[in-house]
Amino acid sequence: MKVVLQNLTKKFPNRNKKAPDVIAVNNFNFEIPDGKLIGLLGPSGCGKSTTLHLLSGLQKPTGGRIFFGEDDVTDLPAEHRGVGLVFQNYALYPHLTVRQNICFPLENLKGAAKLTKAQMHKKALEAAKLVQIDGLMDRKPSELSGGQQQRVAIARALVKMPRVLLLDEPLSNLDARLRLQTREELRRIQKETGITTVFVTHDQEEAMSISDMIVVMKDGVIQQIGKPQEVYDNPVNLFVAKFLGNPPINVFAGQVKDGKLYIGEDAVMDVKESMDREVYVGIRPEGFILKENGVLGCGLNGVEVMGRDISVVSTHEACEAAAIRAIISAENKVDFDAKTVRFDLKPDKVFLFSKDTEERIYVKTE
Repeated sequence: MKVVLQNLTKKFPNRNKKAPDVIAVNNFNFEIPDGKLIGLLGPSGCGKSTTLHLLSGLQKPTGGRIFFGEDDVTDLPAEHRGVGLVFQNYALYPHLTVRQNICFPLENLKGAAKLTKAQMHKKALEAAKLVQIDGLMDRKPSELSGGQQQRVAIARALVKMPRVLLLDEPLSNLDARLRLQTREELRRIQKETGITTVFVTHDQEEAMSISDMIVVMKDGVIQQIGKPQEVYDNPVNLFVAKFLGNPPINVFAGQVKDGKLYIGEDAVMDVKESMDREVYVGIRPEGFILKENGVLGCGLNGVEVMGRDISVVSTHEACEAAAIRAIISAENKVDFDAKTVRFDLKPDKVFLFSKDTEERIYVKTE
């Protein structure tokens, strides 16, 4: 099911009646291809959950239209949109069994769609098998682990085979290992069912690992849309560059002068740029090459061994953060007792941004 959002806007009244309305979603335009998993990604308050609630029908937009396929569903009540919604807190009925929880959406079907109890139980079992909880059908939520409860919530959303599946931070209540396992399961289920899915999260690692495309949002406005790796490799502004990546990108105050990029006193790269100006320089942690006579000199704070990789922690007066993190291969030999360390830089991992607008500056490097 293709989903199209046209100029979607949602405003909330400001508590201060003299102040303008709060714009949670601002002129959102996007087409979600049929059968794809899309990640809505951004910090708290960016409008991603509001966008999901507009899609589900739980909230009405202030402006714009929503289409499921060719159908305009903007004014359609939530129960008639054919969506499955999974909440962060599972929202299971504690007094019902797993089977009864999964069957619950089917009990409200009427007319030609009405099912017998046997048909409902059959569909519930099929949904439970899909999320691998078919052996737990007679248990109640209090007898389940957090991951099992989340699977019940997903099965309940899938049992009607919705046109669109909406997931509102469904993994945030799980521990780290279970979160990893469950997101892999989500991807498998989405692939098997082919249901168009919108996944809301503030965790960039989750979004990048399972999404076909990600939408990075800030203050209700789309910042960038693309395949996860493409967005990571080519951020359009400083916000996107900072938001994606773990460890985060290292940001320096820099200067383009006479065809060279300077960080502090070090000329770190030749650039084909006609205008001299001050810039922000973003360097991904994997963009550093340890070299005795490297172009960038930093103060060595320490080395963290992570198995196959090493994290070299250093400082530089031009860096906006307290520490620089450079991820290099464990095959490198670092002098733990040295006071300084030097790096060469990988040009494709270095990004320049305007000091004024924080928009990306595209320059050719040598």
